[in-house]
Amino acid sequence: MSGERRFCVAGRADRPAGGVPWPAVALFVVLAFGLAWLVALPLWTMDRGTQSFTLVFGLLAMVMMCTPAIAALAVTFVMRVPRRERLRFLGMWPLRPAKRVVWFTVAALFAPLLVGLLATALAGLFGWVRLDVAGLSGFAQANAAALPPGVDASLLPDPWVLVGVQLALFPVLALIPNSILGLGEELGWRGWLLPALRPLGVWPALLLSGAIWGLWHAPLTLLGHNYGLTDWRGVALMTVNCVFLGIVFGWLRLRSASVWPAVVGHGALNGTGGMIVWFAAAGETIRPELVTVAGVAGWIVIGALILVLALTGQFGREPELGRKPDQPRVSAAMRSAASG
Repeated sequence: MSGERRFCVAGRADRPAGGVPWPAVALFVVLAFGLAWLVALPLWTMDRGTQSFTLVFGLLAMVMMCTPAIAALAVTFVMRVPRRERLRFLGMWPLRPAKRVVWFTVAALFAPLLVGLLATALAGLFGWVRLDVAGLSGFAQANAAALPPGVDASLLPDPWVLVGVQLALFPVLALIPNSILGLGEELGWRGWLLPALRPLGVWPALLLSGAIWGLWHAPLTLLGHNYGLTDWRGVALMTVNCVFLGIVFGWLRLRSASVWPAVVGHGALNGTGGMIVWFAAAGETIRPELVTVAGVAGWIVIGALILVLALTGQFGREPELGRKPDQPRVSAAMRSAASG
């Protein structure tokens, strides 16, 4: 029985044969990090207080999101890890069982909204920010400040109307363009890296891949992105954030066997970063390291979710794409022997 179990695990198309392919992992990390710094390099030569910096920052940030995918494709086709069934290894195809993939993707699309709302409520409860849920005074103030000079703020719709419009557009924007851009990251982190590290065990693979993902953000984090900090503290906060999120996105990947729920979840979560602006009272100073989904309030909510998943045994269920839970795995060698 033990020999059969070892054979079945080794025969999975979405696991590397022979343990962690460390040379390929090293090349993947070097390429992902090196390309990220190369893309972000022009930002480090610009005046950060100009409008052109903001524009270029947004464009280069989108390009940088593609670098993990480039690294994944390089190790897949140059180092040939894996050697076969590459789409299945990356979690891209086939999309079967369709019901499982679809429902996990739908859950990943809408769950970030709940995470954002709960994080906002916790931030208000702990006194980290003063909320104005009834009048949305901070949101109204921000919208008025964004108007061109001379435009009367009274022409703006009620803040709740604007929030309603954004909520209605949320699923669309989470898919296009957020998830399209998220694919550039998830194809690398959860598509290739997580399965490559999976022989280490579920939790070591989740934690290590999340930490690598967090450090990869350093070229932008050190420019003040996410937390407004330009030293090691911003990098440390982003790394902690990505470890928390990496566990959830990694669970989506392993539990569904597909990379697409993680892609959509990543895109949807990126759309909740400014949710605190809706509810903060006018004049409040927003501390992103505390009150956003990427801060302590978000980590509490996500940590509670991780605890529930762990206690219900969700991290121990890892099906394969295109295979029913009770369908045996058959390696190429066994198929050849059977046909012979």
